[in-house]
Amino acid sequence: MQPQPSRRRISPRRLAALASVTALTLAVSTSAGNGRLSPGTSVPGAGPSAPSRTSAHGPCMIDGDGEVQMSEGIPTDPGYTRSTGTVRALTLMIDFSDAPGEGDALDRYREFFPKTRDWFTTSSYGRLDYRPEIPVPDWLRMPKSFREYGIERGAPFDPGYRELVRDIVAEADHKVDFQAYDLLNVLVTPNAGPAALDTVLSVTFAGNREAPTADGVPVANASFVYSRQDDGSGSYDRTGYRVLPHENGHVFGLPDLYTAEGGGAVGHWDIMSEDWGANNDLLAWHKWKLGWLDADQVGCAAGTGTKEYTLTPLARTGGPKLVFVPLDAHSGYAVELRTRAGNDDAVCRPGILIYRVDADVDTGMGPITVYDSRRDSGGCTRTPNVHAELSDATFTPGETFLDRRTGIKVTVVTAEAEKYRVRVTRTPND
Repeated sequence: MQPQPSRRRISPRRLAALASVTALTLAVSTSAGNGRLSPGTSVPGAGPSAPSRTSAHGPCMIDGDGEVQMSEGIPTDPGYTRSTGTVRALTLMIDFSDAPGEGDALDRYREFFPKTRDWFTTSSYGRLDYRPEIPVPDWLRMPKSFREYGIERGAPFDPGYRELVRDIVAEADHKVDFQAYDLLNVLVTPNAGPAALDTVLSVTFAGNREAPTADGVPVANASFVYSRQDDGSGSYDRTGYRVLPHENGHVFGLPDLYTAEGGGAVGHWDIMSEDWGANNDLLAWHKWKLGWLDADQVGCAAGTGTKEYTLTPLARTGGPKLVFVPLDAHSGYAVELRTRAGNDDAVCRPGILIYRVDADVDTGMGPITVYDSRRDSGGCTRTPNVHAELSDATFTPGETFLDRRTGIKVTVVTAEAEKYRVRVTRTPND
């Protein structure tokens, strides 16, 4: 693909009010900046060692147009942080003269670790060895006030973030060898900027070809976390860290799945959709994209006719996890089994999740859509800050998903504790 300009085409996050029995909650997510490294810059790519396009998986390796921002295509474009093996995350806590850090900087660090590392270990089945490192264990004071950087919701990389990155490098360089790290986490003192319930400033600039350099390498994959995503429900200590694995999902090349309407397209089935409320995992498609699933764990239903597949719970290590039914070179349907286990604390109706993936849709514009087996039911969850309507979207034995236009049908045949059987039918188009 051609290198993309380092521009931002992400819809501003909007708060979506979601009704539940216990409270009126807010579904909000963070946004990402996107670009590409300049030619000649050597950065390990994300994603799996994908099968060749002549293999059985070739038809399922959809891709996007070269101008798509953070495409859902496989393999992930180069320039992002690798998502398997040992990844060293430089983590710095910063404050400002007009927003001095409150308390010990390590307390800010502990809001996110070891929970973030544990989340990635669980989600990746141990394939990502995520190592946060804090060579500067104190608040790193910026030379300008927070107000002077002009940072607000939707702010582009220039000029404010460029100045901020340059100042972070200058203040930390005597203690930090930047070339030893794969990504940068900036944990901003939470009293800088508005509360997260008012507006969320947290942002990631990933694969940014225009990023300043430090120790000879570009600071191209950097996540900035502000405020605290605390809704007052008492869940922050357990779930507030989840903004960081969401933001780090961008440095691995994953797009935002929320849209202008909030989490209405994917709900709580992926942390790239909703990072508030109860814990949740990544979709199986993302796990394949990141290299956390092997080829023999993915079925490619490209041919016509009928075939049955076995699926095991996504949270469990090993076994078949994903069936993909390609529609064309850029899109298709994904089928997986979700249960309440691992990172999936909010699953209230275990079953087969079916969703469409479109590699030609930009981040934040709805590249993935979950199909709801119980439309307008109100959902089954009563957990605060979870998109309730899609919480019972899964299909169970005897239920069928049908796309009449393409002649694709997916039927859940049987269900056992540790595996479900699904039947995929493709009839030729007339």
